[in-house]
Amino acid sequence: MLLPRTTAARRPLFLAAVLGLGLALAPIAGPAAFAAGKLPGYKTEAAAKAACAGDTVVWHARRSKVFHTSQSRYFGKTKGGAYVCEKAALADGLHLSKV
Repeated sequence: MLLPRTTAARRPLFLAAVLGLGLALAPIAGPAAFAAGKLPGYKTEAAAKAACAGDTVVWHARRSKVFHTSQSRYFGKTKGGAYVCEKAALADGLHLSKV
């Protein structure tokens, strides 16, 4: 059987379809993966404060396993982060930033 010419990016998916492997076409990891995880993130600090009653609100930089407190210069400033509750961040395995 001859395969039609496809781009290199589509070839693995095409082969999987031909072989009947039934792969999901969704991206493996992205912003939706963070929202679907066990650590809930909030877009605004006010929303996080309302949800984290009695707990400290911290900033989680999504691409790392660290969080920043409100005294940090990166609090609310990194690209692709979210506000989270400190206890939930610690329970999820995050640690306090050294900066």
